[in-house]
Formats: sequence, structure tokens, C-alpha cells
Amino acid sequence: MDTGGEALVVSQFTLLADTRRGRRPDFLAAARPEDAEPIVAAFAQALRDAGVRTASGRFGATMAVELVNYGPVTVLLESAPGP
Repeated sequence: MDTGGEALVVSQFTLLADTRRGRRPDFLAAARPEDAEPIVAAFAQALRDAGVRTASGRFGATMAVELVNYGPVTVLLESAPGP
């Protein structure tokens, strides 16, 4: 709100990947599509209601998103403790 920025809301189930067991990410904790879609829609609407110009993708669709990121990115990888 302070910067006058905008929001792009795109559903992305891979953001909830559990990497604690081995090399393959596990998505078992991700919400089922029928549960997640209304949550994503409500989030986008809450942004609009707060006065944030908001665009959104189509839930579950394959989308190509291009952006320029001028800030830091934080990626959280959790792993099981070593032997």
C-alpha cells in the first residue's frame, strides 16, 4: 500500500514442497484443488477490497509468468537432521 504496488495472484501448489525426506519434494500437505481454489479467490478479492490493483490467473491452468524481481528472495528448504 505504501509503494502503490500491484499484485498478481497465481495458484502454485509447488510452493508447499516438503523436502525433508530425500531428494524428491513431497506435496502431500498441499490443499486439494476444491479446497484451495476458493482460498486463492478469497485472497485475490481481499487484496482488491483493500484497494490493491490485482490481476489473477486461472486456477489449475498452465501459465507462463514473467517478472522482474528487484528484491531478495527467500527459499526455505527443510531437511531431516544428518546422521
